[in-house]
Amino acid sequence: MFYHKKALQYRATPEKPDAVYARKLQEVIGGQYGEITVAMQYSFQAWNSHIPGKYRDLLFSTAAEEFGHVEMLATMVAQLLEKAPQGITDEAVQNDPTVAAVVGGMDVQDGIVAGAGARPVDSNGNPWNAGYVTASGNLLADFTSNINAEMQGRTQVARLYHQTDDPGVRDLLSFLLARDTHHQNQWLAAARELQEQGIEELPVPSNFPIKQEHREYSYQAINFSDGASMAEGPWASGPSPDGLGEFTYVETPMDGVPIPPPTHPDARFYGTTELPNKVEKTAGAVQDKLNKE
Repeated sequence: MFYHKKALQYRATPEKPDAVYARKLQEVIGGQYGEITVAMQYSFQAWNSHIPGKYRDLLFSTAAEEFGHVEMLATMVAQLLEKAPQGITDEAVQNDPTVAAVVGGMDVQDGIVAGAGARPVDSNGNPWNAGYVTASGNLLADFTSNINAEMQGRTQVARLYHQTDDPGVRDLLSFLLARDTHHQNQWLAAARELQEQGIEELPVPSNFPIKQEHREYSYQAINFSDGASMAEGPWASGPSPDGLGEFTYVETPMDGVPIPPPTHPDARFYGTTELPNKVEKTAGAVQDKLNKE
């Protein structure tokens, strides 16, 4: 059950309007690593979780917090757009805050579609995409994905912090940076505990029969670049992080095997082949007549 409480987790009040910056904030609302993404990602990971207890509760709790972050940022965007941006002097424009915000540099759809409010889009107006969500049902894979999401999100918020001098906006971003710090550490701790308790281990999925791999290739650092420095890393020699092998370095990739000849699909796919068009047409007609699939 979901319900809405008429309160924000943290204050979200700018000192002055700024339509251009409101558009920038859209990235951390509806971008690939924005708050909508992590809110939906953690929700679906919880719904897809097969373990009752602390991991599922952690996912649900963090998802709920991230939905609150969407609300805080949307509230901030609306306030940044509430009044005409500074520097516009035309009285007719000044009298219409929505038009003034558009003239000042706001995403035009924020004015036309949302009436000077936030939308589920990124800073270029691209709609939020459910393809951003990772929810595999494997907790170690998911928690590792969450670490990346929080790192990418915190990086973007840190960049946005330096793109404004508004103390109110910076105050909110400082809070979000702190929560991203916690969430990075939270998912790192959760991923570590999964491995320590043997619930899931490397390589993921750890319960796949490892003998079905071609194990001779499992720990080869194969150099596909013309640089030589790759050999200097810990991935080129020494024990692997999963504790199951030893890294080796292969300076030059194997020669490979011949590419198979071009395919010849069913004539009714209408792909161009070296066969004469009349032959392809006849073949398709015969297959249709024979009801051959």
